[in-house]
Amino acid sequence: MRRREVRVAESFFEELDVQLGQERGPNGEPSATDFLVFDLPSIVERFATAFDELPEVMAGLSAARMYIGSSALLPAFVVHGLELEDGIVVLVGIEIDE
Repeated sequence: MRRREVRVAESFFEELDVQLGQERGPNGEPSATDFLVFDLPSIVERFATAFDELPEVMAGLSAARMYIGSSALLPAFVVHGLELEDGIVVLVGIEIDE
């Protein structure tokens, strides 16, 4: 099994902060930090070990994949990753459906 190195771009953190914010919501809604601690490690692992199995962002664009998931914190989200020429995968964005 091929294991890729995975990095997280600044754009990912910016999008996460806009969507979740730095603090938990008044009704216990998760913060960006909650997502980073509880959900991101398993997402990174999936991109590292199963990149080729993830759906393409657009048919025929094999370097751009997406992880569609849910967790105890969020009902649905999509994380976008790009494989660079050197084989490193960069997580570039996230969309959260609340």
